[in-house]
Amino acid sequence: MYTLTQKEAKGLRFIEMGDPQNRSKATVCLDQGGRLSGLEFDGIKLLADLDPSTYQKNYASSILFPFANRIRDGKYTFDGTDYILNCNEADQNNALHGLVYDKPFKIVGQDLTSDHGAITLQYYHNGTSEGFPFQFEIQLTYKLTENDFSLSVEVLNMDTKTFPFVLGWHPYFVSKNLDESTLSFESKTRFLHDQQQIVSGTASLEVEMPYQLKDVKLDDGYILESNVIEFLTPDYRMQMTSTSKENYLQLYTPDTPNVIAIEPMTGANDSFNNRIGLQTLLPDSSYNLIWTIAFK
Repeated sequence: MYTLTQKEAKGLRFIEMGDPQNRSKATVCLDQGGRLSGLEFDGIKLLADLDPSTYQKNYASSILFPFANRIRDGKYTFDGTDYILNCNEADQNNALHGLVYDKPFKIVGQDLTSDHGAITLQYYHNGTSEGFPFQFEIQLTYKLTENDFSLSVEVLNMDTKTFPFVLGWHPYFVSKNLDESTLSFESKTRFLHDQQQIVSGTASLEVEMPYQLKDVKLDDGYILESNVIEFLTPDYRMQMTSTSKENYLQLYTPDTPNVIAIEPMTGANDSFNNRIGLQTLLPDSSYNLIWTIAFK
């Protein structure tokens, strides 16, 4: 039987979900946006072990909603109304990574059997944010099985007005040796960025797959031609898929050795202004997306 264990560390609440053999486990932090803070499969650690105290800088595994990446100067216009978001990336004067990454989530459901473990978390936004004055509810369902891990996201518009959105996820994966690791994904286009790290155009992607990560420094975005991303390391191989019709990818290598952020998104950097991948959600409507990591 899969199990759930509640823990506290450094003033934060965590939920650990494990398989019957305690070889595979997923850990979520309720107080940091319901993020996935740990993932192990068959005793192999997939997520980088980043200290929770650094979360405000690295946004490790944060859920990116209602926008992913950056909004220039925190400003955008929607349906003829101007809005100003808090610029939490002060040095670049950008709004960064949405509104739920630091919100407390509550447990609203769990499903534990001999074949899988699942937990559902929820956060309600009351619409009092000046830069995004819309009421919404977001639910995250983390599910662990013998062969894969999935994150299901459901967003419900509980307002009387339509709102814009993009959805993303910001996990950091660890490799025993990133120089001996590769990525594979289908893309013909990469984004160009200005000094503010905002999309300024596109260019052809001239990289052969699999993408060799030896001596590579990344902070780049791509338009994907498929919903599949593969990451091959000396210790494990994983395949990430998405149920989204439109798929974008951000890759980032921090200063931490042998770590890479592989960030699936449904839209691009500054989407509230350039409209790349931007969607809208009508009142009393919902949006659903599932990201799945299959272990190889």
